[in-house]
Amino acid sequence: MIPRVLISLLLAPGLLTGAASAPAERPNLLWLSCEDIGPALGCYGDPHAITPHLDALAAEGVRFTHAFTIAGVCAPCRSSIITGLSPTSLGTHPMRSDVVLPAAVRPFPTLLREAGYHCTNNSKTDYQFPVPQDTWDHSGRAAHWRERGPDQPFFAVFNFTGCHESAIVDESRYARVTTKLEPGERRDPSRLTPPPYHPDTPAVREDLRRYHELITAMDRWVARRLAELEADGLAEDTIVFFWSDHGAGLPRAKRWIYDSGTRVPLIVRIPARWRSAGQGAAGSVDRQLVSSLDLAPTVLGLAGVEAPPHLQGRAFLGPHLGTPRAFVFGVRDRMDERNDIVRGVRGQRFRYLRNFEPWKPYAQYLNTAEKGATMSELRRLHAAGTLPPAAARFMAPAKAREELYDLENDPFEVRNLAASPDHRETLESMRSALEAWMLERRDLGLVPESELHARGREAGTRWDILRGPGGEARLRRLLAAAALAAETGEGARAAQTALLAEEDAVLRYWGATGLGNQARAGDPAGARLLTLLDDPAPCVRIAAGRALARAGSVERPLAVLTAALAGPNEWARLEAVQVLDELDEAARPALPALEAALTDQPNKYIVRVANRALNELRGTNRKVP
Repeated sequence: MIPRVLISLLLAPGLLTGAASAPAERPNLLWLSCEDIGPALGCYGDPHAITPHLDALAAEGVRFTHAFTIAGVCAPCRSSIITGLSPTSLGTHPMRSDVVLPAAVRPFPTLLREAGYHCTNNSKTDYQFPVPQDTWDHSGRAAHWRERGPDQPFFAVFNFTGCHESAIVDESRYARVTTKLEPGERRDPSRLTPPPYHPDTPAVREDLRRYHELITAMDRWVARRLAELEADGLAEDTIVFFWSDHGAGLPRAKRWIYDSGTRVPLIVRIPARWRSAGQGAAGSVDRQLVSSLDLAPTVLGLAGVEAPPHLQGRAFLGPHLGTPRAFVFGVRDRMDERNDIVRGVRGQRFRYLRNFEPWKPYAQYLNTAEKGATMSELRRLHAAGTLPPAAARFMAPAKAREELYDLENDPFEVRNLAASPDHRETLESMRSALEAWMLERRDLGLVPESELHARGREAGTRWDILRGPGGEARLRRLLAAAALAAETGEGARAAQTALLAEEDAVLRYWGATGLGNQARAGDPAGARLLTLLDDPAPCVRIAAGRALARAGSVERPLAVLTAALAGPNEWARLEAVQVLDELDEAARPALPALEAALTDQPNKYIVRVANRALNELRGTNRKVP
């Protein structure tokens, strides 16, 4: 525990006000979370880390070496954490999707409250759905366990926002967060080494310096929270969790489902009286695979509350452990204003990725990410042709369909082994595991967002799309159609054309998308695509317009795309403007529609893509928020 002398230094006068509680019948539960960091802590072996308080916490508890979030970005991850369900099951997989939970799904703090726990959240939610009123006793910047009733057990969440990528980018915010650091807690950029997928330049090293110093500031924050717990006499009755919502807020980390984007620190300190046999010994290290999906069932189990059967995670601590994992899974979908469907499997040694849209570049233009110095350096040196090989692959115009990495020998995941005969068995095993997981979870990611939106955001609409009779069979067909969209050649063209006649709009969408990927003038499928410009599903009209425009037939497809851009379906508007941006010079007649999209448009992502398209067409560099 934190020494008393340290408590006196950390706590401001008047802060030692919490009354000590009588011995509890159930443990208190404290979550200390932060944002946008990987396991860049001293206790994880990072040579540049200055994290004495978290290192001490690990020395008093258990450090998990293989903890992963289900996505490389905050909101889908937080959806999974609070519900115990994959965001692809709920329809919360795209950023800012804003759905309503089905009646059967409740945030797990509600169950703790029903069991008598006082539950507080200080203060981030960002769950991708309106927070039900019965989730928290108090959620806000003043929320604290000290509000509970006499001897009432608590579940308290505190979140540190200072490590967010914006604090690396924004000089003033970085300065505010790190203002109290001592000279010995500052880093020398010349001693920092960028990962091989980043260029080694002063600007990139400066980003790394800020990243590490923000983590040190967070470490001080952890100390203050733990000191409050000690001061209130609660340390021996409180199980403390520390974790991050996903990996580092830097390119090819945040938003991606490599280890750099999903492997996170997870430390749990369990007082002796609350340890199950063989768990939580001071200074222990646990190599079991843990997913962010597992936090909900684990906390419920430690509190003695039965987890609902629909939860998709497993308890990794407590008296009733779930079946050990062979794999954890990861998802990438719409990241801000750009769509990109990627699924991943991580075992103890290997990671497998499936890129469902390999025709898209790794580094699509994302307004927020482009503000960072490291991304600017990647763009600058890519244009100059001087990037190191691993960084150059990240800037390639298209992706591999499959990726396989040996983390034991390639921790930065830069040597793709998917084509290696020596690793075929591993590849096929992980590919099969991914497909089984997608089917079991009824993955909604292969359904275009405009089609999800057309079903509404009311309770259960997305949840039920693939859960009714025939849902698994439908998803199998979607998986096959999505795979076909990445194929080329006459055989693929014939199969893609056949999909255009399917009753299922999503199959028609994937068929038109595949034809658009290998568009050519005079394509025999052109007549069929022309009929789809009047399809009732906006995603199909947009995909058909893309295919025809890429084949050189522009006038009518542009009319369809600009109509969708001004239409009532919010996510169809985004899909349409993405296609207009992709068409480059062919989209010039749509300039007035792109200009109109900048005004009276509530969706900032549509504005960002329209602005990017206008900048490219006009050779300008107009900024948007």
